[in-house]
Amino acid sequence: MGVKQLFDLSGKVALITGGSRGLGLQMAFALGEMGAKVAIAARKPGELAEAERALTVAGIEAMAVVADLGDVAGGTVSRLVGAVMERFGRIDILINNAGATWGAPAEDYPLSAWDKVMTLNVDAPFLLAQEVGRQAMIPQGGGKIINIASIAGLGGNPPNLSMFTVAYNTSKGAVVNFTRALAAEWGRYNINVNAILPGFFPSKMSQGLLDRFSTQVIEATPLGRLGGDEDLMGAAVFLASDASRHVTGQMLAVDGGVSAT
Repeated sequence: MGVKQLFDLSGKVALITGGSRGLGLQMAFALGEMGAKVAIAARKPGELAEAERALTVAGIEAMAVVADLGDVAGGTVSRLVGAVMERFGRIDILINNAGATWGAPAEDYPLSAWDKVMTLNVDAPFLLAQEVGRQAMIPQGGGKIINIASIAGLGGNPPNLSMFTVAYNTSKGAVVNFTRALAAEWGRYNINVNAILPGFFPSKMSQGLLDRFSTQVIEATPLGRLGGDEDLMGAAVFLASDASRHVTGQMLAVDGGVSAT
């Protein structure tokens, strides 16, 4: 198999949560450009419809599913996976991208905020992987799961930056080891499980922090820049394709070198 074939996703079906904007939509375009059919899920119908139109205009076969993954107890996960299976008949790639954060000092952190972050960032990826495994990947004989963690999952925040995100850091640390544990268990099913750890990318979630600390963040980044509109594309395609068929349980930091310092 040639290198171009290794990266070809023709005939594959990808489900991307948090796919209506930001990093999720960036990865949807990347996988679609390489030939995958793309299902995007998010909470807001208007943003989803706009993203679906943009993907379709780009020549990508896409579907949008409204799904509030913060409500995992209400059957959202099974309905989402069922809708994609009904439309496409299979799911080859799952990108667990939907996430949330909340800012407050640890001594004042509300339990309700902690639960919200953990539900969306930890519970939802597990339940989605479980459901996609049951309905699609295990019966199909393989698949690719990509969890979007964060370099915040590798440690705490710099003390000179008032980033009070204890739940977010904790949740992304959990995603890192969830990735390793699931990879070790599901290798026998020919399912690769890896994680991408983004650094700072301009997004709705990070905007408040970047408004205050962008200069310090850039100065602390070896490449001297924030993540851009194309900087997750290659990593997502690599981990979604046969090019990474012997890679599992790994963390790929896309952070401009921050985690190396």
